[in-house]
Amino acid sequence: MIEDSARSVVQAETPTGTSSPTADITVYDFERSATLSREHARALELAFETFSRQWSADLSGKIRGRATVSVEYVRMLTYGEYAQSLPTTTALVVCALPDSAERMIVQFPSSAATAWIVQMVGGRPTTTADERTFTPIEQALIGALMRDAIDLLTKTMDGLLPQGISITGIQYNSQFAQVAAATEPVIVAQLSMRLGGRSVPTSVMLPASILSMFRNVAASDESASPELVRRQVEETPIELALRLSPRTMLPREVLGLSVGDLVPLPHAADRPLMLLAGDQPIATAAVGTSGARLACVVTTTVSDPASEESA
Repeated sequence: MIEDSARSVVQAETPTGTSSPTADITVYDFERSATLSREHARALELAFETFSRQWSADLSGKIRGRATVSVEYVRMLTYGEYAQSLPTTTALVVCALPDSAERMIVQFPSSAATAWIVQMVGGRPTTTADERTFTPIEQALIGALMRDAIDLLTKTMDGLLPQGISITGIQYNSQFAQVAAATEPVIVAQLSMRLGGRSVPTSVMLPASILSMFRNVAASDESASPELVRRQVEETPIELALRLSPRTMLPREVLGLSVGDLVPLPHAADRPLMLLAGDQPIATAAVGTSGARLACVVTTTVSDPASEESA
C-alpha cells in the first residue's frame, strides 16, 4: 500500500509527454588521457586549413578539374581507433619520416584516386568506380601527386614536420596496414574533398611525437627574444634632462615659498650638471648653447651611477 502511494506521487510529479533537458556532456576516457591542448589543437587546425587550400589549388591544376578540400576536425586518437574509423578497402599512402621508425599516412578512397588519373589523361570519370588496387602506372601517377601534397604539408606545418619525408608504399586494407601499435597516440586530421559533385572523406595521420617540435619552435623563438628586446630598447625614444644637485627642505619651507625668494643649492658653480635618461644618470655635462637654443656638452660618462650620485 505504501509502495503504491509513493509510486502514484512520483507519477503525479513527473509530467507526461515532456522530456527534461540534458546537458552536453563529454565522456572522459581514463584509459586514453592524452589529448591535444587548446594551443596545439588551434595551431594544427590553422596549419591543416592552409594545407587544404593549397592542396585544393595544386590538385585542381594537375587533374584539370575543380577540387575543394576542407578540414572537418583535428584530434588525437590511438592508431587502433584511427584504423577502425577507416573503410576496409581504401588507399593508404604510407610515408617514412627521415631518421625515424615512425610513419605518417595520407588516406583517400582508391576510387577517387582513379578519377584523378582519368581526368589527368583527359577522360571523364564515372561515379560508379570500384575500390581496387592501383596498376603500376596508376601508382606512379598517384605517387607524384602525393609527393607534391607532402611537400605542401611539410611547408604549412612550419617546422613541425622534418624535410625529406618519403613514400614507402601504398596499402589498400586499413586493418592490415599496421604502421604503429594499436595503443600508440596519433594525430588525425579528417578532411573532406569535393570533386565533380562528389564528396569523399580523406584523412592525414601524423605521429604524436611531432608535438615535441612545438617546444623546439618555441625555443627558437625565445633564442631570438634578446635581440628583439635589444632592438626595441634601442628604438624607443627616451627623455634626457640636466639636473643640479638636490637640496633637502622641510615641507613648511616649500609651502612658504613665494615669488622672488632665493633658494640656495649645494651644486658648485664650476661643477658639471648630471645628465639623466629618465631617473638614471648616464653622464655629466656643462651648459652651453647651440644657435639660439640651450645645449649641453658632455664632459664625462658615468660608469658607476651609484658612485657618481654619492660624489
